[in-house]
Amino acid sequence: MTRALDLIRRLEDNVARALVGKPEAIRLAVIGLLARGHLLIEDVPGVGKTTLAAALARSIGAGFQRIQFTSDMLPSDILGVTVYQPDRGEFVFKPGPLFTNVVLADEINRTTPKTQSSLLEAMNETQVSLDHSTYPLPRPFMVLATQNPLEYEGTHALPESQLDRFLLRIRIGYPGAADEKSILRGGGATSPEALTAVLSIADVLGLQEDVERVRVEDSVLDYLMALVAATRAAPQLRLGVSPRGSLALLRAAQARALADGRDFLVPDDLKALAVPALAHRVLLRGTPGAEADADALVAALRDAVPVPR
Repeated sequence: MTRALDLIRRLEDNVARALVGKPEAIRLAVIGLLARGHLLIEDVPGVGKTTLAAALARSIGAGFQRIQFTSDMLPSDILGVTVYQPDRGEFVFKPGPLFTNVVLADEINRTTPKTQSSLLEAMNETQVSLDHSTYPLPRPFMVLATQNPLEYEGTHALPESQLDRFLLRIRIGYPGAADEKSILRGGGATSPEALTAVLSIADVLGLQEDVERVRVEDSVLDYLMALVAATRAAPQLRLGVSPRGSLALLRAAQARALADGRDFLVPDDLKALAVPALAHRVLLRGTPGAEADADALVAALRDAVPVPR
């Protein structure tokens, strides 16, 4: 555990050099990486979403691609295309920008549902299927998608099946006054391009395996099931958390335990991640798109479920 904790602290500290004053957002991004998950960052422009993704990739020496989603983008612009090469007399696959370790899907809700859905297999299976062939994606593989608030013009709400693929939904928020003043003076943040890798790909893959070995007692697992059951029984919700959501909360909580230097899960791991892991998976009755209300409701349900002793 000591080596794992040292590696995680080193990673978080390095990312914090680029994204100043946001340790909670950095911790959640690292949890997503360690849990082999994907991150949905929902926030206004200009608060550091691209910086977080680029700094995370640079800190682990991983490949990084930023894809700017637009209304005229096609699935082939992301996945790649098969083209005929006369000199070889065969079709050859030309991989798209998705074939890298860390992908920033910028403003994902500005593109059409058809293009959004092209990410489903990649996010769930870490592979892409085209023209009767399957192409594996590099590991680790992580999508960090940014989403504009739905009241902005020209957006397409992500469907429930797509939202369910994201391990966590987070918000970065505005920096504090002192941090913003430091940034304005030019001495508060390091450019992501100036960061050097503090972990290797092998380190990250090893940490991901460590996460899977974090122990879960039956009492804690029962508590997780009670949290999920509360969302399914809540009269305010027309869609509760799916079994995929239960697994997501478990994996994220195991990653949080490892980041805290433990090889076992405690109820506080689940409580801390209930909102970012579950709120985007539920649907309120009659109020689609009410993300803030969903956050508050999941938090209330979490607080109402008795914690095991």
